[in-house]
Amino acid sequence: MRRNSSSVFVSAKMVAERAGVSRSAVSRTFTDGASVSEETRRKVIEAAEALGYHVNHLARQLRERSNIVCLIVSDLTTPVRAAMVDHLTRKLQAAGKITVVLNTESDEANVNQALKLTLHYRADATVVLSGTPSTALVRTALANGQQVILINRDDRLEGCDNVGLDNATAAREALFLLRRAGCARIGILTSAARTPSLVEREQRFVEAAKREGLSVLTVEAEATSYRAGLEIAKRVFARSAPPDGVFCVTDLLALGFMDGARSDFGLRIPEDLCVIGFDNIEQASWEAYRLTTFEQPLEKIAGHVVALLTDLDKRADSGERPDLAGRGEAVFEPVAVWRRSVRPHSGQ
Repeated sequence: MRRNSSSVFVSAKMVAERAGVSRSAVSRTFTDGASVSEETRRKVIEAAEALGYHVNHLARQLRERSNIVCLIVSDLTTPVRAAMVDHLTRKLQAAGKITVVLNTESDEANVNQALKLTLHYRADATVVLSGTPSTALVRTALANGQQVILINRDDRLEGCDNVGLDNATAAREALFLLRRAGCARIGILTSAARTPSLVEREQRFVEAAKREGLSVLTVEAEATSYRAGLEIAKRVFARSAPPDGVFCVTDLLALGFMDGARSDFGLRIPEDLCVIGFDNIEQASWEAYRLTTFEQPLEKIAGHVVALLTDLDKRADSGERPDLAGRGEAVFEPVAVWRRSVRPHSGQ
């Protein structure tokens, strides 16, 4: 029986046999800086092209650094998370990295299992966007030469790089915008997801209000979603003295909240109700919402993560012993994006 040639993996040994050279000559031909004669190089290249041979970079790199970066992430379908993964994977690919996305839940057990998988893949680094792995497992990863980067996590695990947002400044700015608009009853819409960033936005907003002698109505939705924002509006505006200015910890909550306020209670935005979101997802700019919000500088964050990884590569290539001790925390400031869901001044 004739074997289907498309199912045959073309090996370096097959290239060597066709070119009439040694297996090591094939390896040197495809290794940058290795010594090989021009005649041998020509024979190997011609044989490789004829056979359709491609260098197995993964098998080669597993003997040293794998060039694999694993992303541990949940809620991939949410706009801001999808955008972050998009920025990271594009920049990592441009830097010559192999990206493995591990789609997981945000609880510790699922994150721990995902981190164990990164060790099986012999990943050079793991970027954690969801949940936080146990300290013991992080130590194991570091002991195996892996770099661990935590994004928007409140844990400060020894040996990890932390990348976060200046939620405190955004919270103060949100309060200022609502007060300038003349809002008398201020509220914050948060989520039962209770992720570190969401909790910090809520806490910093409430603290800023207390410093100014203001009380804040805190309302917790069941999830961080458009539907949750829509449903919570029914509860908020069915009560006496509902808020007339609300800071929502995500744009998805804000968009649902706005639609609920308008469709079920006939409220006008921003005349009757001012709403501020967070994330600056694409939908926030849609004409139906024109949501004032705070943009996460996702491209800058992704660029910083890649810089952390490539810096380690450069030091390893120069002969330095890679330092996996972590370099503290990098904090990025969210950018205020003014639209029309908040009155510019009181009475306007």
